[in-house]
Amino acid sequence: MDQQQLQSLVQELQMVRGQIQSLTSQFNEISLTIEALNQQSPEKSVYRALGGVLLEVDDRVSLSDDLLASKETIESHLQSLNARESELISTYNEASESLE
Repeated sequence: MDQQQLQSLVQELQMVRGQIQSLTSQFNEISLTIEALNQQSPEKSVYRALGGVLLEVDDRVSLSDDLLASKETIESHLQSLNARESELISTYNEASESLE
């Protein structure tokens, strides 16, 4: 592996790490939202942001299901990205050792 390929590998690793950070933030935000929704009194209104508008939610179960589905999708994508990150780190370590 030459220097240019190594640089490309580093760039991909940085991109993957950026995606992991972004998705981890989204995952944490959805987790907190689900927790808050579960603790919210049924008598109180719940709203969902849609674009720049807050809309009152009539069906909390549907909202909760949507949030859980989003959380699962993000979690699955995070697992894939973490696996890719591990592959890239391994490849980088092997390549950098071969260049020494």
